[in-house]
Amino acid sequence: MSDRRPTAVIVLAAGEGTRMKSTTPKVLHAIGGRSLVGHAMRAARGIDPIHLAVVVRHERDRVAAHIAEHDEDAIIVDQDEVKGTGRAVECALEALPADLTGTVVVTYGDVPLLTSDTLEQLCAVHDAASDAVTVLTALLDDPTGYGRVVRDADGAVESIVEQKDATDEQREIREINSGLYAFDAALLREALGEIGTDNAQGEKYLTDVVAVARRRGLTVHAHVIEDIWQTEGVNDKVQLARLGAELNRRTVEQAMRDGAIVIDPATTWIDADVTIGPDSVIHPGTQIHGATTIGTECVIGPDTTLKDVEVGDRASVVRSQAELAVIGPDATVGPFSFLRPGTNLGARGKIGGFVETKNATIGAGAKVPHLTYCGDATIGEGANIGAGTIFANYDGVTKGHTNVGAWSFVGSNSVIVAPRTIADGAYVAAGSAVVSDVEPGQLAVTRAQQRNIDGWVARRRAGTKTDEAARAATETKGGTR
Repeated sequence: MSDRRPTAVIVLAAGEGTRMKSTTPKVLHAIGGRSLVGHAMRAARGIDPIHLAVVVRHERDRVAAHIAEHDEDAIIVDQDEVKGTGRAVECALEALPADLTGTVVVTYGDVPLLTSDTLEQLCAVHDAASDAVTVLTALLDDPTGYGRVVRDADGAVESIVEQKDATDEQREIREINSGLYAFDAALLREALGEIGTDNAQGEKYLTDVVAVARRRGLTVHAHVIEDIWQTEGVNDKVQLARLGAELNRRTVEQAMRDGAIVIDPATTWIDADVTIGPDSVIHPGTQIHGATTIGTECVIGPDTTLKDVEVGDRASVVRSQAELAVIGPDATVGPFSFLRPGTNLGARGKIGGFVETKNATIGAGAKVPHLTYCGDATIGEGANIGAGTIFANYDGVTKGHTNVGAWSFVGSNSVIVAPRTIADGAYVAAGSAVVSDVEPGQLAVTRAQQRNIDGWVARRRAGTKTDEAARAATETKGGTR
């Protein structure tokens, strides 16, 4: 590619997308962990344009807010009442500097598989030939619905004809217009000023810029792309799922090429921003979302969902779910556990089966092995939390925090009523309700005195199987048999 930066990339994202049949604007639907327009902006930023403009109209405020959240430097442009891609680009040019020169790239907000590499190639071809217009095209077996690329005898692009305006002969052409272009900025501005809406749709077509360039004797070429997926747009939810599956296939394949071991790619979903270290094993039925990072030699899954989670080297997460959590190196999680936001599991730590954590920092080597709720807590190094322990962190009005010291031990079936501190090296006896702080080296015990009432079953459950078993056991114990 030329060292020249594109002057601008214009992303067209104004359409209503009625075929989506959704209250969500089309360009805000997501695949691979990003919105459709998010994919478009990512591809555009990848070629380092001086300006990035995104044209909006339908659900303007929602779309504009999303764009600003993900790219605060993007210029948000409002399309007016005049319909058509040509008018959308014209509105963008009006928002950009009046003396704009160089290359202007036009893309769409609903073509999520388009890559920065392809845009770089388009710009390179455009710069090398000093074209007025360079069109990204593809060859389709069934081009129905797409604009056709009409070439002259020398192979240059003569015109682009929309499906509804095409003759029968033109509709036989297999080369289609992707809708992606590189333009000379000055030619684009001038040509759009000449174009009207005299066509079957009553719209201002961007494709008519090609005809203007040809009338002026300027060069128009096509750059044919073999990967036709990159030209495919999303118009309904069937296409959304189809492109989502293809994006996932590519993402999973790239993860494996980068060193991950994916046991069953068909049942594994990995978002576009996920990173996975070499020799980490991803088992079937696993979904890895958001900005999750997984270290080297980890084991993830089966049947595991992670979202925005940091997993350290050699950690293991089995049949569990985690969000906005940190899992340290050599730590283990699961099966059937739920790590809610704010969980931080230290190196060599353990969150075992059927455990729920939230806003919990669990120190290095500490264990929460079984059937526990651990919320709003800090657990020190090497501490052990017994099965069935409940951190009672909510009193109906406020949340309280619990601190469990290093190398302390909490017995099974205990309740710790926050806010509470159990100091380093302390014990809590099984079945205790801890309502006072525990000092270093102490044993906290809160149990009622056990009382065994003789003859209770015979009096209260006479004639039951339990009564029969008790009588038999009593006779055996007494030596009467």
